[in-house]
Amino acid sequence: MNILLEFFVVTFRVLWAFVLAAAKWLVRPKEKSVAGQVCLITGAGSGLGRLFALEFARRRALLVLWDINTQSNEETAGMVQHIYREMAEEAAAAAPGVAGDGEKDVLPHCNLQVYTYTCDVGKRENVYMTAERVRKEVGEVSVLVNNAGVVSGHHLLECPDELIERTMMVNCHAHFWTTKAFLPKMLEMNHGHIVTVASSLGLFSTAGVEDYCASKFGAVGFHESLSHELKAAEKDGIKTTLVCPYLVDTGMFRGCRIRKEIEPFLPPLKPEYCVKQAMRAILTDQPMICTPRLMYMVTFMKSILPFEAVVCMYRFLGADKCMYPFIAQRKQATNNNEAKNGI
Repeated sequence: MNILLEFFVVTFRVLWAFVLAAAKWLVRPKEKSVAGQVCLITGAGSGLGRLFALEFARRRALLVLWDINTQSNEETAGMVQHIYREMAEEAAAAAPGVAGDGEKDVLPHCNLQVYTYTCDVGKRENVYMTAERVRKEVGEVSVLVNNAGVVSGHHLLECPDELIERTMMVNCHAHFWTTKAFLPKMLEMNHGHIVTVASSLGLFSTAGVEDYCASKFGAVGFHESLSHELKAAEKDGIKTTLVCPYLVDTGMFRGCRIRKEIEPFLPPLKPEYCVKQAMRAILTDQPMICTPRLMYMVTFMKSILPFEAVVCMYRFLGADKCMYPFIAQRKQATNNNEAKNGI
């Protein structure tokens, strides 16, 4: 009898979850504040990572930027500092009676700073060592954005083993190391937010990028399991958001093409649009965001259709071999570099 009663309670909760989800489509939830909170972004030197850094800076978060490329990471930091100065000048202009002379006048009133660290997230020891430096020099991280990613750009049988390992380490394993480094304090405080920047190719796959798809599927699986673990531990103060965008026009997959008649209806996403959509999801504690929304439908269709039906759909869209032009370009570029270097 108890299990029957519990079944009705669960059914009611499931239906109520649908009602709440529908309500969020009609009434936009209020965005939470991250002002003054420590936000760490991996792969912050370019692409989506750089745009995430700028968006969090505009919301007065204290930024910690990780990237393997020191120069590009410092460039991002310079952009963040420029945003901080602009906000400080606006605040000073709004309260001229408070402002005085000197260097302090051009800094944000909450003393925001940006910290840069050169870190190879594909190396576990490097992640743990850099994380310890962050804790000592900056403080505990409240928002962790696992964004760093790489792509090999080779067919499976042509891809060197070390590149496959590299893809898995950076795109998937790194999420384990960074989370293990910063989650304990979040659990202690019951406060924090973990963001996993995955890909639509972590929900459904295509030919020619087996290592990349496997790494993103792994990242999605890790994120979902972690979310369930936090719920099971009743740590409702720690939020998680999974970001799964369609092809983003950052140059990472330059040359990738679907069927030309379909492409105008499903063009590559502008990076700025992708990040703004992701930021809205993060700041409203949305568990998952797919852009564009059509990706939800594709994922659903993949789950219910027979495999051969999925193949037919892929071929119609030109998605079955969409990565082949990209791989060909990468191969040509590699051959040109080898010839140039006399290899």
